[in-house]
Amino acid sequence: MDMAAPETISKADQRFPESLRVDTPYASKPFNSTRILAKPAPWEFRSYEGVRWRDTVPVVVRDTLVSTLRQSEAFASVISETSPAEAELTLISELSAFHVENPESTPRIVIELHVQLIHNRSRASLCSNNFRIAEPAPGPAIEQIIEAFGAAGNTLSDRVILWATACDLPSHPERGQPRQP
Repeated sequence: MDMAAPETISKADQRFPESLRVDTPYASKPFNSTRILAKPAPWEFRSYEGVRWRDTVPVVVRDTLVSTLRQSEAFASVISETSPAEAELTLISELSAFHVENPESTPRIVIELHVQLIHNRSRASLCSNNFRIAEPAPGPAIEQIIEAFGAAGNTLSDRVILWATACDLPSHPERGQPRQP
C-alpha cells in the first residue's frame, strides 16, 4: 500500500535558490516497519492483517515529502538522502506517530513529525517545529483507512511546505537571525 498522491499541491509564493535534501525520518519501533498500525488502547499497537506499506513508514513519509516539495516548486531542487548531489539545506525529522486510533469505532489517523531545517555548510538549525495531524477516517474498512492516511499525509505535506518557506533561509540575510516560525 502507498499513501495516495495529492491531486493538487499549492505552488509556493516564491522560489528559493537553495537546494533541499530530505532525509528519511528517524523512527523507532513499531513505526519503523511496513506494518499498517492501529492503536485500540493507549498502551497497545496492533497491525492490520494482509496489508502492508510498500516500504517502511519512514521511507513512505520521506517520499511523500520529497514529491510534494518538488511539486510546490519552493526550492531550486529537492532530493532525498539517497542522491549523491549536494544541497544547501537538509530537512531532518523524527516520526513519533503513524497509526490509526479507535480503529473499531471512530477511526482517526494520527501522524506526529518533529522537523528541523539545517544549513549544511554551517550545520546551524534554521528552524524547527512539531506537527501533529489527526485525520478522521470515513469508516473502519482498510480502504477507508488508507484514504484517510493519504489525506493526513497531504495535510502534513502542506504544513511542512508552509513552515519551510517561512524559515529564515541563507538566501534572505536581510531578514535577520534564524527564527522559529
